[in-house]
Amino acid sequence: MKVVVSETPEEMGVAAASQAANAIRAAIAARGQANIVVATGASQFTVLGNLIKEPDIDWSKVIGFHLDEYIGLPITHPASFRGYLKARFVDHVPMAAFNYIDGEVQPPQQECQRLGELIAKHPIDVSLVGIGENGHLAFNDPPADFDTETPYLVVNLDDACRRQQLGEGWFPTFDDVPKQAISMSIRQILRSREIICSVPDTRKAQAVAGSLEGPVTPDVPASILQRHEHTTVYLDRAAASLLGERSD
Repeated sequence: MKVVVSETPEEMGVAAASQAANAIRAAIAARGQANIVVATGASQFTVLGNLIKEPDIDWSKVIGFHLDEYIGLPITHPASFRGYLKARFVDHVPMAAFNYIDGEVQPPQQECQRLGELIAKHPIDVSLVGIGENGHLAFNDPPADFDTETPYLVVNLDDACRRQQLGEGWFPTFDDVPKQAISMSIRQILRSREIICSVPDTRKAQAVAGSLEGPVTPDVPASILQRHEHTTVYLDRAAASLLGERSD
């Protein structure tokens, strides 16, 4: 694992997007196609904003997958991750295909199966992810399932996760935050050839320290990134504030 600390979220986003763009270009050059996973949330604003500006990417050879989505939330809702990705990323780059998670499909396990079959045909070159305030990776809240091989899961969202969504302004009240989501599994994330994890903000500092410097444990789901050889974690100075000598 490599850790890169920038002074600001903007600088963090530029650096993370540059590495992601290089990974996409390299995959296209090597295999004629790049398969990517894209995250959402406040942590990804500057990353995606800079990635769509990167030059010399043949987006017609890129297939995208969606990391997680609330169950039961329409795409028109301000907190919809489908809506977020469409507005901030997919509408800006002419991709070959982007495979959204449809959280309105009932039963949601049917959507998990559909996406699982799709992603099995498209080995992921690079995944863009973040770390939650509770240490979650995607919507795998603690204690996370480190063992299941199933690519997509129906998960229950813990109160800490739901409070984060409220605190970031996605929902008007705590009761409005959904209690379930579809999430890419931990094992599926770890199948990525390369993982780029971007985490800004002081409110993430404790989770960052636990994930990068603590033991690998399902109680801090993102700690599993320590076991992925080709992971780079991009932090701003605030998110790195509780790290020891490991950051530089």
